[in-house]
Amino acid sequence: MSRRALNAAVMTIAIAAGVGGAAVRVPRAQEAGQTVADRVYSDAQAARGAGVYDIACAGCHRADLGGNTGPALRDQRFAQQFAGKDLKSLFTRIATTMPRNAPASLGDNAYLDVVAYMLKENGFPSGSADLMADALDTIRVLPGRPKPPPPVGDFSYVELVGCVSADSRNGSIGSTRWMLTRASDPAPATTSSATTPSGKALGTQTVYLVDAMAYAPQQHNGQKVYVRGLLLRVPGEQRMTISAMEMLSQTCSD
Repeated sequence: MSRRALNAAVMTIAIAAGVGGAAVRVPRAQEAGQTVADRVYSDAQAARGAGVYDIACAGCHRADLGGNTGPALRDQRFAQQFAGKDLKSLFTRIATTMPRNAPASLGDNAYLDVVAYMLKENGFPSGSADLMADALDTIRVLPGRPKPPPPVGDFSYVELVGCVSADSRNGSIGSTRWMLTRASDPAPATTSSATTPSGKALGTQTVYLVDAMAYAPQQHNGQKVYVRGLLLRVPGEQRMTISAMEMLSQTCSD
């Protein structure tokens, strides 16, 4: 995206929000000794920042801030780079170097909004007022806090473990339905987890595998497996599409 197009897109977001210019021009008193855990930004500001980030930053740092051609902006990388410093160091870093093809081109308001979005995505709570430029050097950065997992519902992207089993009774004529028996409760799938798949315990759920044939289920019959995919709930049963399947044990036992 050209610098002119990038600036135009960011300006559109600010105008649509109706308050994009307030963050820098209206000073506000800030208590010394605050941290990023003290509700130093607003939800509206983080929402504006999400729009700017999506246009100017996600291509290098990924939509989930997990890092791609650019470094991750959350979790351990966030802590290593910024924890213990004042928030101005974070603002200055992104305001002078980002986006890569047009550094320092978005304007202070947009960069403040992006900082607010980064704080939100790193698990820090919002408050009632926008983050202001004159407060940046009075606010200390802390390591990111895990965000609470989203609730599991229909069409949730989940992970679980279970025992691969065949159920010929419920298939169409001449076919076999494959399912997970003794499956664990579906949990939100994450890119990083403190619990390894092999350490997940079996449970009491039954989950039918919609596209199991692509994963040669007959070779896994009776095995304990880890499955990640989309949860589909219909009356009387749970179904799941598969995006990943990993054999954990040749036998289905803990």
